[in-house]
Amino acid sequence: MIRTFVHTVQVATRNESTYHWCMNQKQTPLREQTRNVVRSLLARTAIELFASQGYDDTTLDEVAAAAGVSRRTLYNFFRNKEDLALSSLAEQGDLIAARFAERPADEDPWVSLRAAFQVLEEIEIRGEQRLEMVRLLFGNETLRAGHAEKQARWQDLLAPLIEPRLPPGDGREFQARTIAATAITCLQAATEEWMRRGGKADLPDLYDEAIRAVRGPA
Repeated sequence: MIRTFVHTVQVATRNESTYHWCMNQKQTPLREQTRNVVRSLLARTAIELFASQGYDDTTLDEVAAAAGVSRRTLYNFFRNKEDLALSSLAEQGDLIAARFAERPADEDPWVSLRAAFQVLEEIEIRGEQRLEMVRLLFGNETLRAGHAEKQARWQDLLAPLIEPRLPPGDGREFQARTIAATAITCLQAATEEWMRRGGKADLPDLYDEAIRAVRGPA
């Protein structure tokens, strides 16, 4: 079973999103990088099951069976079912931060944030499955709270990258955290609106609309 996962990891590392993430972790030992990719694959298997048959109706035994591992192996990577459902958000935060860091140093932070959030659109997942996943995260009270907690970490990742781009001053750190928090909140509002429209709208356009509502016309 583990050999099967190693082969899957080799395939997964050719995926663009996983590639960027691995490059961002270049100081991490190869064994740990492999563990992180396997963890990501386990989480994706779980999300597919949660989306197809419901979060509450899916057991960890079913997730383990679908992934081809034992329940014990699953617990080596995740504390519980909630951790499993929300784990991809941490990886997404790393990807967003890495994409932001790649942007030109003199670019407006708001422009860089929009480009960084584009990472989420590049995740390989079918449209209807993406919609079910969003409904899962926002439709379950426990997962919704966990989702907000995970996204708070995105703020911790992004604020230090935003701060050097702001004019010098005593309040620069606070301003950077405010910009990061505002952008993340606008992304969440846009995602919820996208869900309410049944996935029939363009998420980046909704994000732009949310930002305009906060900042005013460009």
